[in-house]
Amino acid sequence: MPRTASAAARYIGARLAEVRADRAGITQDQLAALTGIDSSNIRAYESGRAMPSIHTLVRIATALDIAPGELIDGLEPEAFGEPRRKRGRGAA
Repeated sequence: MPRTASAAARYIGARLAEVRADRAGITQDQLAALTGIDSSNIRAYESGRAMPSIHTLVRIATALDIAPGELIDGLEPEAFGEPRRKRGRGAA
């Protein structure tokens, strides 16, 4: 698991911390116990030092009783260093 900060990892980490603390009202250690994910990894995700995999995002979202998409809602391609593409004919 890379420990390189990126705008995308920071965004997801901030969303995770917000939902965990504000809506679920649990600690990082409690989330770790609920998910089976090491608490040091939870801290790394929330600080934006590590990017969780899709599988990990689903495990976390399930423990928080939210849809996984809530953790990435609003994330734009620029956060991954990709330019924004214009939507046009044939664009998805």
